[in-house]
Amino acid sequence: MAAGVLLLWAGLVVALWATRPDAVRLREVVRLLPDVVRLVRRLAADRATPRGARVRLWLLLGYLALPFDLVPDVIPVLGWADDAVVVVLVLRSVVRHAGPAALDRHWPGTADGLAALRRLARLPA
Repeated sequence: MAAGVLLLWAGLVVALWATRPDAVRLREVVRLLPDVVRLVRRLAADRATPRGARVRLWLLLGYLALPFDLVPDVIPVLGWADDAVVVVLVLRSVVRHAGPAALDRHWPGTADGLAALRRLARLPA
């Protein structure tokens, strides 16, 4: 079992390395980070968000708060890319269940920031 988990982790690292984001995209994501964290917290606390989506959001916040990751943050680009991938996957799932209007209600930043998030995460408008 341990060998299977290690193999899965190695596959994730290789996939992240092969599809690593370019520097422009990564800078855009880093600029959005404080607003995205507030968005996730607000969505997780909103009782109108479906329960399963709220659970995923709270688990995401816990994952982001942990001092260790799937790929350590000391590895340039890849260390932050795994966090970005997890955030995008959870946000896509939440938008499928709660609807795109939930993002509009809880987005703490500018309209341009929300448009950038939707573009980067390929979320519906």
